[in-house]
Amino acid sequence: MTTLQLNNEVEMPAIGLGVFQTPPEETRAAVEAALATGYRHIDTAAAYGNEREVGEAVRSSGVPRDEVFLETKIWISDYGYDETLHGFDKSAGKLGVEQIDLLILHQALPSAFDTTLEAYRALESLLADGKVRAIGVSNFMVDHLTALLDAATVVPSVNQIELHPYFQQKPVQELGAQHGILTQAWSPIGGITFYRDGSHGSTLQDPVIGGIADAHGKTPAQVMLRWHLQQGRSAIPKSTKAHRIAENFDVFDFVLTQDELSAIDALDTGTRGGPEPADITLETFGRAIPEA
Repeated sequence: MTTLQLNNEVEMPAIGLGVFQTPPEETRAAVEAALATGYRHIDTAAAYGNEREVGEAVRSSGVPRDEVFLETKIWISDYGYDETLHGFDKSAGKLGVEQIDLLILHQALPSAFDTTLEAYRALESLLADGKVRAIGVSNFMVDHLTALLDAATVVPSVNQIELHPYFQQKPVQELGAQHGILTQAWSPIGGITFYRDGSHGSTLQDPVIGGIADAHGKTPAQVMLRWHLQQGRSAIPKSTKAHRIAENFDVFDFVLTQDELSAIDALDTGTRGGPEPADITLETFGRAIPEA
């Protein structure tokens, strides 16, 4: 299993299981299957409503807590300094842990960026107190990252963004690289291109990716995950099916050529599948996060 070293020297497994939109009743089985397969990184979020089941699965797995890298996210409804400190308490309580490995802000809140900065200041305090091992952000664009870096004491370790062959966000990746911020891909195999809106076509049916997969005796999903790994990114594919969870982890025994990597790079359409980060407001996306 490949690990990545964050900018504060914490080691993070490069491939994690994502549980976005996984119903709570399916989350436990998915996480148990992932841990049995060999995954040691689970990515959840307060807004997903399944942190409790993630924690239950880790405890029942028999894998020691210190071998599992737990990542979760503070939702925009809990931004602000004191609110975010309490958001940590809620997440840690549901996960059943005293320390979270990576805690990130789920979105920038452009319409109230001062509260975003206060939320990040709370993450810095949690890091200083040893309650989290690393901190970061998610869905931060170039302007959000630039404004955060101007105000922050601690450079984020991670920026988790939508990133797959059809949407690569190269300027965001480049700014992150300049500051030692690891890019972490959500929807790394482009699931959002066919689950949410089929009009962009499916990465899994892409002839370029399919041809590379055939050449290596691998699946298109495995090729896309390998592309992320070889370019130094973290990827958090999601699935609730045990065989897919295993397939997505079986990506450490082949290497893409530079030509193959370049061919995948050339597939970028510039079309986002998820919500536009500039459109995130409390009015539209705010929701109360329950207590632990």
